[in-house]
Amino acid sequence: MAGLRTVAAIALTLIVLAVLGTDVTHLVAGAMTAMVATFAIKEKQVRGQAVTLALGLPVALAAVSLGALLHSQVIAGDVFFVALIFGAVYCRRFGDRGTALGLIGFQTYFVSLFVGVTASALPLLALTLAIAFACSAVVRFTVVPETPQRILQWLRGAFRARVAQLVATHIELLDARPDQLDKVLDDLRRHTARLHESALMIQGRLEDGTRDPTTASLLQRRIADAEIATERLGVLLLNARTAERADTLTLHLPQAPLPTAKNEMPAEDAATVTLRRDLNALHLLVSRGASDHSGTAVAHVRNRLLGYRDEDNLPRASIAVQDVFRGIGEAARSVLGLRLALDGPQDESDDTPATTRSREEFDAEDVALAGAEKPEEDDRTGLRRPTTRAAFQIAVGSTLAIVGGEFLSAQRWYWAVLTCWVVFLNTASTGEIIIKGYRRLVGTVLGVVAGVALAGLVGNHTWTAFALILLFVFAMFFTAPLSYALMSFFVTAMLGLLYTLLNTYSLDVLILRIEETALGAACGIIAAVLVLPVHTDRRTDDLLGTVLTKLDEVVAASVDQLSGGPATDLLGLSRDLDTALDDLRASTHPLTHPISPLRVRRQTVRYLVALLETSAYHARSLAATAELLPYSKTIAADPRLQRVGRRIAHNIETITAHVRGEKTDAKVTSGATIISLLESDGSGAPHPSTVTYRVLRHLQRLDEGVSGLARPLGVPVEGRSEGRQKAGRK
Repeated sequence: MAGLRTVAAIALTLIVLAVLGTDVTHLVAGAMTAMVATFAIKEKQVRGQAVTLALGLPVALAAVSLGALLHSQVIAGDVFFVALIFGAVYCRRFGDRGTALGLIGFQTYFVSLFVGVTASALPLLALTLAIAFACSAVVRFTVVPETPQRILQWLRGAFRARVAQLVATHIELLDARPDQLDKVLDDLRRHTARLHESALMIQGRLEDGTRDPTTASLLQRRIADAEIATERLGVLLLNARTAERADTLTLHLPQAPLPTAKNEMPAEDAATVTLRRDLNALHLLVSRGASDHSGTAVAHVRNRLLGYRDEDNLPRASIAVQDVFRGIGEAARSVLGLRLALDGPQDESDDTPATTRSREEFDAEDVALAGAEKPEEDDRTGLRRPTTRAAFQIAVGSTLAIVGGEFLSAQRWYWAVLTCWVVFLNTASTGEIIIKGYRRLVGTVLGVVAGVALAGLVGNHTWTAFALILLFVFAMFFTAPLSYALMSFFVTAMLGLLYTLLNTYSLDVLILRIEETALGAACGIIAAVLVLPVHTDRRTDDLLGTVLTKLDEVVAASVDQLSGGPATDLLGLSRDLDTALDDLRASTHPLTHPISPLRVRRQTVRYLVALLETSAYHARSLAATAELLPYSKTIAADPRLQRVGRRIAHNIETITAHVRGEKTDAKVTSGATIISLLESDGSGAPHPSTVTYRVLRHLQRLDEGVSGLARPLGVPVEGRSEGRQKAGRK
């Protein structure tokens, strides 16, 4: 949608300027200004977008005016450019509006350098900028409007489609032959990961897309329930198909072991036939729109699936297969809860006792729902603040790029500065900057090759060139989340066409583009290494400590509530854990990139992230179960859980202290299983069909995952010899 919005703004600007009879230079300036005026604004509320767009025009006019006035003043112009870059980065501390205004100021100053504006041409250029901003506003607010409510509606449809896609894969898993199981498991993992991404996306938009914080919090809870219930159904179905027990589907390591396939499930077995029917019914329940859920037939299907939440309604089958039916019941409950939260009350005339009980549980949750938490503010000051550090780094890097760029070309030196600028965007460590610079250089080299070919094909056909430019702009936005190198390819190919339009195209210019890009990336890396550096190791250690702390909070709060303690905002804690884990995963990209020479370290990092993803899944499952406790009539608190959860808490705290460099003699405790700890008090293990047994299973997987972190991190383990510990670290 961002790509479509930007392309539409550029097209409208070109049409208006063409009608006014402007020359090609101003067409190029208008197109570039419309692009930045559209993509720079990231605010969610329409009013905020309008205010930022209105403030952006005077900022843009001031930037191009100073660019024109300083056109012949080389030293003064360079000093101002560096100051502008510093201010544009520093303004990010003021949120989306500060980021947008800084980006508009930098990019429009760059436009003035690109088209070579002078003081005499300033009035016409100012008019061009005003038209571009006006066209951007028209497209943003009328042609392709972006409102939180509309985005939430899109995300809602996407989430429902992802759930339906995952349930369809569950059906394939049920019927897959042993030789087909590997492919189905790959699909299962991929769809599970995409469902998780969808859940995070929709939760990030809820507060701005709903009418009040209470509704947003309610939807967050329902989405988390639906995600966990659907993922757990896949795990239970895999258990029923295999000889061993699967723990989670969230591991992203291709070599991660999965249970070995047994023979196919008996196709004509009564339980299998019923299971296939009910999985198809669940898929129908998920994939249909809200209007389709009021019919008697669909209500009958919903009631039958919800009935599996009662033990008396489970068909005669093995414990593993009965677990799948229980999972279907919980998945149907989550679909009902999401439907109630999104569409409000529904017809209850066809409700069965099981459906009524589910509705009563949701009503009890609604009454007890707490308000949304206030976000924590960044209390760092001075050079410790990321925006301040980045401002100094990019200012130094840009100064080096200007000096070096002048040696390469007195007219095109700003390309080095632009590369130095972009490699710092959305990066937080030296390793991330190196990887981004490398990817931009690769994309630029390939883009130059494409630019040479396209320039020869386009020739003097102006509107053909602009049509290709619009296509490349859309491709830039579409590929940006997928590959930075691919995005850089389309940027460079587009610039080759712009050079063609300005009659400055030549092979020498495009070769110079590569040289300036390499210089800018090098200057950015040098500045990142020498000026207030944030080493990748330190950043990943900080984020790892944050993930472990959040994991400890979720597990401790969940176990406390399941043991009879007071209710807490487990959903908020789980969401914080997911956010911290996503940040850690992104920060490890430099360490896991194929160009990294440290192969063993790369494997170790992937192993750590996989263990943390598994632990996060089980922590979310614990939190989801604990959330049901205050309202459910079938889940009771078990005080024994408090004791078995202490070992996990101790191990997490020990590993966290080690990661943060704190001096401690504590060791990770391992040995007896969680269930055996519960049996040691003489009360015996719970029955496999009970909720307590399910909770213990998640706690066992958590205990194993957390203990597994000790070896690659070099944390001492109680009972392990020193020699084995050293071998483990090696």
